[in-house]
Amino acid sequence: MCGIAGFSLFESVEYPSSGWYNHYFARLSHRGPDGHGYYQDFASNIGLVHTRLSILDPSENGRQPMRSLDNDVVVTFNGEIYNFSALKKGLESQGFLFKGSSDTEVLLASYLACRNSFDGSFDTQAFSDFLNRLNGIFAFAIWDKRFDSLILARDAFGVKPLYFQESRDGFFFASEIKCLDTAYSDVDVVALERYLTFLWNPGPSTPVRQVAKLEPGNAMVISRGLIQEYFSWYRLSFFNPLLNSTSIPDKAEAIHGSRSFLRQAVHRQMVSDVPVGAFLSGGLDSSSVVAFAQEINSDLQCFTINVRSDSSEGFSDDLPYAQKVARHLGVPLNVVDVDAARMAHGLEDMVYQLDEPLADPASLNVLLISQLARDHGIKVLLSGAGGDDIFTGYRRHFALQSERYWRWLPRPLRIQLRNLSARLPVTYSSFRRLRKAFSGAHLNGDQRLVHYFRWIDRADLHDLFTPAFRHALGSTIAEDPMLAYLAELPSETDPLHRMLALEQRFFLSDHNLNYTDKMSMAAGVEVRVPFLDRDLVEFSSRISPHFKQRGGQSKWVLKKAMEPILPYDVIYRPKSGFGAPLRSWLRYELKDWLFDNLSTDRLRRRGLFDPQAVHGLISSNSEGDVDASYTLLSLACIEVWCRRFIDQPALNLSSHS
Repeated sequence: MCGIAGFSLFESVEYPSSGWYNHYFARLSHRGPDGHGYYQDFASNIGLVHTRLSILDPSENGRQPMRSLDNDVVVTFNGEIYNFSALKKGLESQGFLFKGSSDTEVLLASYLACRNSFDGSFDTQAFSDFLNRLNGIFAFAIWDKRFDSLILARDAFGVKPLYFQESRDGFFFASEIKCLDTAYSDVDVVALERYLTFLWNPGPSTPVRQVAKLEPGNAMVISRGLIQEYFSWYRLSFFNPLLNSTSIPDKAEAIHGSRSFLRQAVHRQMVSDVPVGAFLSGGLDSSSVVAFAQEINSDLQCFTINVRSDSSEGFSDDLPYAQKVARHLGVPLNVVDVDAARMAHGLEDMVYQLDEPLADPASLNVLLISQLARDHGIKVLLSGAGGDDIFTGYRRHFALQSERYWRWLPRPLRIQLRNLSARLPVTYSSFRRLRKAFSGAHLNGDQRLVHYFRWIDRADLHDLFTPAFRHALGSTIAEDPMLAYLAELPSETDPLHRMLALEQRFFLSDHNLNYTDKMSMAAGVEVRVPFLDRDLVEFSSRISPHFKQRGGQSKWVLKKAMEPILPYDVIYRPKSGFGAPLRSWLRYELKDWLFDNLSTDRLRRRGLFDPQAVHGLISSNSEGDVDASYTLLSLACIEVWCRRFIDQPALNLSSHS
């Protein structure tokens, strides 16, 4: 894992002065503390940067940016190609010679082999075929002098981030927004509404209007500072109209396949020239990953966090379960003990490191565990992320399946159901969940499905906006990207699979994977996600929804698959959130911080949110009339983000001054 950045300038723009790359090194050093390098082509106005976290072939043979023998092709690469050894054998049979043992060299040679099939110009289909042969996680840029093209690509599920910016000087890209020129940029109010609606932002936009994400499973071609092509090379299996005809209705096959494909995925991702460790929360997903990883390394170092939480907020104590799994599997467990004050006081740095105002304190857990792992000499951690997104596991999956008891009601009765549930007190977690489950009962079809992702009602949210904010929003709605995505799915797709498609395309890449990458890389640690192995994801998409969410039992098929391997009470333990006791924090540790960031003076100067409405929400939340803790955190995180990325003078990377 590494940090990458670069540019393709317009022909009329003068190439930056000597030392331009140092600006990028300064902003990306945490992603690659083991070394750095750059490439510059004055004639073509191309610059590439790489900061290195050495995982495979830590010798100079793995140094980047890496060039072809004729210097016509250069790659800067962030990620891991797990099947690089198999690809290497095939390339050697074609006559390719290798100096080292890195996956970067195999990636470069694979592109050169693909390029040989081009018929005089860049071939989008051949390039897509090349990407589909890669089993791994990646974001990379390839400069190909023959075609005068800078080519960017991102992995199928968006495990590795990649941002780009079109500016007055040309095209810029980087692993993180903080490498790009955001000072005094335009804030994207549409994106801000989405952060407040979902706590994260679905789709390619960012809080900076001039900066976008390269979407998962997509690639682009840039020439002389201009985007020439933007295309998809991978789509989820749910889009395959033949999926229903190849589905797996057999229970035994679904159980055996889930266990077999997960084991294969974990074993694949153990490849490394440095020690590999693992997250171990004691939940089913991380425990399953550790169980298969210790088949390869019986002394696998595992890491967990011990933080006090209020059980009324929906969290159970993970540590006893993590300890039980560690004893059962015979692996060492390292624990980082933290208190709420330590985590709460890290929120401002969290926002900066995340690049985006993601209002989820769970990010801090990843950072603290990654720091502990790095202190133990571990550069690679396996994670259980993705299990909930391919096999089910979130409460909204149960709520969706439970609709069969009431969705047949006429709309007027569903509206009454919504109104009655809205009167339930928010002081108990069970009542909060019922309120949320029925908050979209008045909606139909995909609109109700997407509503499960919301954290606040649209009308309540818009009351917080200034008239200028509402005017700038126009007719857009926060759900637009997800609704458009669902509209492209085959109409016969089961509602649960429609929701899982949203989890895999948006919630994973734009939220969970985003914060996992940023916070682990802040500590110089690479996180791998075996549940997102292509073979496993595509197998899981063929499993009947009935074997995933079975009544109140989520992940039914995975639980059955792991019964021979893990303790029964670990497999069937209560669902626990990987988060923090935010509601308690806002009453105590974060009270002054919240009032400071959402003071009348700050809100007026920012001009985004109405001070009177925001303070009214704070009071209602404090009195227990509403449950708005995460919305308030999101408002505060947006203010912190604006100060760090918009107000403060930043390195002017677009002009390299």
